[in-house]
Amino acid sequence: MTNTEAENKKNSLDLDTERVNLNFGPQHPATHGTLHIEMELEGETVVKAIPHIGYLHTGFEKLGEHLSYNQWITLSDRLNYLSPLCNNIGFARACEKLFDIEVTKKCEYVRILLYELTRIADHLVCVGTAVMDLGAMTVFLYFFEAREILYELFALATGARLTTSYTRIGGMMRELPDEFYDGVKKFMADLPKVMNEVETLLNRNKIFIERTRDVGVIDGETAINYGLTGPCLRASGVSWDLRKNSPYSCYEDFDFDVPVGERGDVYDRYWVRMEEMRQSMRIVEQCMEKMPDGKVNLDDPKIILPDKDQVYNSIEGLIHHFEITMENRGIKPPVGEIYDATECPNGELGFYIVSTGERNAYRLRVRPPSLINYQAFPYMLEGGMLSDSVAILGSLNVIAGELDR
Repeated sequence: MTNTEAENKKNSLDLDTERVNLNFGPQHPATHGTLHIEMELEGETVVKAIPHIGYLHTGFEKLGEHLSYNQWITLSDRLNYLSPLCNNIGFARACEKLFDIEVTKKCEYVRILLYELTRIADHLVCVGTAVMDLGAMTVFLYFFEAREILYELFALATGARLTTSYTRIGGMMRELPDEFYDGVKKFMADLPKVMNEVETLLNRNKIFIERTRDVGVIDGETAINYGLTGPCLRASGVSWDLRKNSPYSCYEDFDFDVPVGERGDVYDRYWVRMEEMRQSMRIVEQCMEKMPDGKVNLDDPKIILPDKDQVYNSIEGLIHHFEITMENRGIKPPVGEIYDATECPNGELGFYIVSTGERNAYRLRVRPPSLINYQAFPYMLEGGMLSDSVAILGSLNVIAGELDR
């Protein structure tokens, strides 16, 4: 081939191409919620990605200015609705810090038990749905069956599968029934087998590895700059977990490890969550062994609602019930402001509360991990392939209920 012929062939392949704008969501099964990403594509390569939120406004922060502190617990269920008990417990802890209340030892242990079971349930959904988006339907079925057992246990304890509303300022809605502990023991005996089967399906699966290895990479320094927390931060090599670095409740009583990844890619975020489930199982087992005696609620009728028997059969019980529940009354904190955070399944869930001494907050601000983690999505995706968007988004586990104000 002469130089002229080669030049002509090269010119014939230089096609005039235009970049294409593509809307991913908000109505798309792989977004796992009402998420909208505006993408600019050059062929199959994502040149630019702009996330849009605002499709699931609940007004939960504004409602905090009008509802009493115990009433707002019902709204905390709707933040990350895959782990409502974590939201309940996190908000109750923040209120107790504002009220300067110290709950009983048994209450702390019951909360940790429920918190770690909920972490497992959240990770089961995250891994199951994220892998299903990549074509591994069997994993989804394995993990959703395990999650269903947990939901039955949550319903046994709280009376509801999803919107649990189980905590109260100063304690819990009620004691855990004896059969709950029996169900937890059986679940803990069965879960390792399910996890081993899933890892057998995935960890050496060539398709899964190629779809997740070196995809959506974010290094530790960049992850910190974006404010990432939880599994997304730890997968990037940063060992930061509030349960270890800033212990709360009674987490210092338990022996567990913090799994940390290396690459900060989709695969590491999957691996970290799998290992975190094993560590949560360790905490649950220790919690069951060390469960203290006593009551979960404070013995203070000014804070905790009296038993129904007292309400119906004694004037004192009726008065205390009236004082706590009626408008313009209720439990009132001192004037001040606080911030308190817990390590929820997606990262740091924080509550900033400003009090003027009334039964409702003057200002309630939520620091939801999904909102912060979602900000890094364009950084992880841009320069990658269109198909990578599904893998990356699933690994972030963005829950739309936490995004909008």
